[in-house]
Amino acid sequence: MGIESTAHTFGVGIVDSDGRILANVMKTYKPVSGGIHPREASQHHAAYAAEAVAEAFEIAGIKPNDIDAVAFSQGPGMGPCLRTGATVARTISLSLGKPLIGVNHGIAHIEIGKLVTKCTDPVVLYVAGGNTMVVALVEKRYRILGETLDIAAGNCLDAFGITAGIGPMPAAEIQASKGSKIYEFPYKVKGMDVSFSGILTAAERLLKGGADLSDVCLSLTATVYSMLTEVTERALAMTGKPSLLLVGGLARSRRLCQMLETMCRDRDVSFNVVPPEYAGDNGAMIAWTGLLMHNCGALLDIDKSMVKPKMRVDEVEACWSL
Repeated sequence: MGIESTAHTFGVGIVDSDGRILANVMKTYKPVSGGIHPREASQHHAAYAAEAVAEAFEIAGIKPNDIDAVAFSQGPGMGPCLRTGATVARTISLSLGKPLIGVNHGIAHIEIGKLVTKCTDPVVLYVAGGNTMVVALVEKRYRILGETLDIAAGNCLDAFGITAGIGPMPAAEIQASKGSKIYEFPYKVKGMDVSFSGILTAAERLLKGGADLSDVCLSLTATVYSMLTEVTERALAMTGKPSLLLVGGLARSRRLCQMLETMCRDRDVSFNVVPPEYAGDNGAMIAWTGLLMHNCGALLDIDKSMVKPKMRVDEVEACWSL
């Protein structure tokens, strides 16, 4: 069983040793206005936790004692939200006498993507509301080849959409399809790293100056996606890996997928994208990664199960990898 609670989603997933996803229940906090408030989100998670767990067991068609281990998202994420999920996981672990496993949220996105796409050794572009990075597995560790220096790509697009009154993604991309003019935005690629805060400021300034919303959205998405495609192509050239895997919430972006697919075709590299139901935060990805860790003995004592809001993917040894 896997418990996900890093941000707006409280998820409970159950998987078996054959990689079959038996249940993937999600309860999502939706703020009345603005972005995610960590305390309110954690209260939402606490309110729906028991319901989500019971629903997962019912969908999976198993009893609580049938599970072999309990995994939870240990980090990175919002502290209050992480602590709620960890408390639920500890409670289930102790009450059933099952091992506890702390999972890195970013690695879970990667591993569920590899599972459902059958992609084995890719360069991974992980883009979401809170994370943006290009990684590759080298010597049993996911090495960060490039990442955002400030805000994540998803956060940039979400923040602009909320400011513009159209809401978070995919609102900006939908609006961009109506645009016809592209403004020049700060294109910040520094080696393998990217920076999006200046782009967000420029977009908000244009909108306040009376520019057409559709044109601003077109310019914003085109710039952000071009930067992501550039650093990803450089990572493929540097590593020589034969495939690309796109994971995270922005894997649902049709335009980003089109740009990456074109780049991969030009480089004779296979392009793989995680299906929409597993692109966002979900419990199945925590359960599957927890199973991989369980199989190589990476268990966690209760007294060492504190959450890590700033946990990085390169902190964890991928002991399950070949």
